[in-house]
Amino acid sequence: MAEEIKKVVLAYSGGLDTSSIVPWLKENYNNCEVICFVADVGQERDDLEGIEEKAKQSGASKCVIKDLREEFVKNYVYPTLKTGAVYEGSYLLGTSMARPVIAKAMVEVALEEGAQAVAHGCTGKGNDQVRFEGAVAALAPQLQVIAPWRMWKMRSREDLLNYLAERHIPCKATLKKIYSRDANAWHISTEGGELEDTWNRATENVWTWTVDPEKAPDQPEYVSVKVENGEVVAVNDKAMSAYECLNTLNEIAAKHGVGRVDITENRLVGMKSRGCYETPGGTVMMAALRAVEELILDKTTRNWRERLGLEFAQLVYDGRWFTPLCKAILASANAIAEDLRGEVVLKLYKGTVTAVQKRSDNSLFNVDFCTFGEDDVYDQSHADGFIRLYSLPSRIRAINDQNKKA
Repeated sequence: MAEEIKKVVLAYSGGLDTSSIVPWLKENYNNCEVICFVADVGQERDDLEGIEEKAKQSGASKCVIKDLREEFVKNYVYPTLKTGAVYEGSYLLGTSMARPVIAKAMVEVALEEGAQAVAHGCTGKGNDQVRFEGAVAALAPQLQVIAPWRMWKMRSREDLLNYLAERHIPCKATLKKIYSRDANAWHISTEGGELEDTWNRATENVWTWTVDPEKAPDQPEYVSVKVENGEVVAVNDKAMSAYECLNTLNEIAAKHGVGRVDITENRLVGMKSRGCYETPGGTVMMAALRAVEELILDKTTRNWRERLGLEFAQLVYDGRWFTPLCKAILASANAIAEDLRGEVVLKLYKGTVTAVQKRSDNSLFNVDFCTFGEDDVYDQSHADGFIRLYSLPSRIRAINDQNKKA
C-alpha cells in the first residue's frame, strides 16, 4: 500500500505533532510529496502566523490555507443552533462542529491535488480521529487515511522533539506543555494540567478568553439580538454576516465572563475526559434563539425540537455529519425555524446571560387569553370538560382498582 502513495495531504496545525508527521510521512512512504492543509476556522491569528514557512521547513512541498470562518459559522454552527443541540447538558459542541468543515475542505484539497491519501495528527484516544475519518469515508472513500499516532513508536513530547532535532528541523515547541487547547470562532477548549484530577479546581491559567465572572464589570450590559428563520442576523440593530455576528457577541460576552463550562464528559471511544470550554458569543446566541422559541413554538412542536436537539448533539459529537440522519434532522429543524423571527434583549452580568425582553410578530403569546384580569375571549367553564377528558385514563384506572377490591 505504501508504494501506491505518491502524494499525501496532511491536516496541519503547525504544532509539534503535525510538524513531526511531515518528515515521518516522507520517510515511511517512499519520500512521498506532503502537502500541508491549514483550516482557518477563527483560531488565534498567532497560530497562523508564519505557518506556511514552518510547513515547508518541515519538508512539505506546499501549504494550502483555506479561510473557512464564514462557512463554519453559517453552514455548521447555525444549523446546529436551530436544533438546540447541547451535549450532555452543557457542552456547546465547539470542537465537534468544526471537524466536518475542516475534513470536507481537506478532502477537496486532496482531490484537487491528486493525492492518494490524507493524514491527521489525532491520537488513538480521542474523538477527532473518528470525526475526521468518518468524514473522509463519506466524502471520498477512495482516499487512504494515515493516522501516525496509531502507527509510530513515539509516545511523548520528548520523543517528538528528539525526532525533529535529529533531522535538524526547527521547532519552537518545548517539553513544558501543560494544557491541550483547541480554538475556533465558536469556542476555546482546554484539557490537561490540573484538570486531569477532577478534585482540582480549574485555575485562572485554564481560562484564556473570558474574564473571571467575579472580576467582570459590576454593571450589567444589555445586548439586542435579531433572529430570522432561526438565525442571528443582527446585533444591536446592526445587520452582519453569521461570522461577524458571532465575533461581535464574543467580544461583548467575554468581558462579562459569559460562557464558561467545566464538565467531565463521555468520549465516543468510551473513556471519560474533563474539559473546560469557553463559548461566550455562542452562549448568548443559544439564549436568544431559545427565547424566540418560547414565544412562537407550540408545546408539541417545542417538545419535538428538544428531542431533535438531543439526537443531533450525539450525532455531531460522534462525527456523523455527512450522513442521511443528519440531513433528516436538519430538514426538520429548518422547517421548525421558518417561523422563528423576532428580537431579544439579553442581560449580561458576571457570567450569566438572561433574556429580559423578547418580541415577535409570530408570537403565540396573547394577553387577551392569558390575562389575570377580566377578559371576553376565554370561557373558564370550558375547562371543566377538558379536565374530565384529560384525566379519564386515571379515572378509569381508579375505578378498576376499586372494583377489584370490592
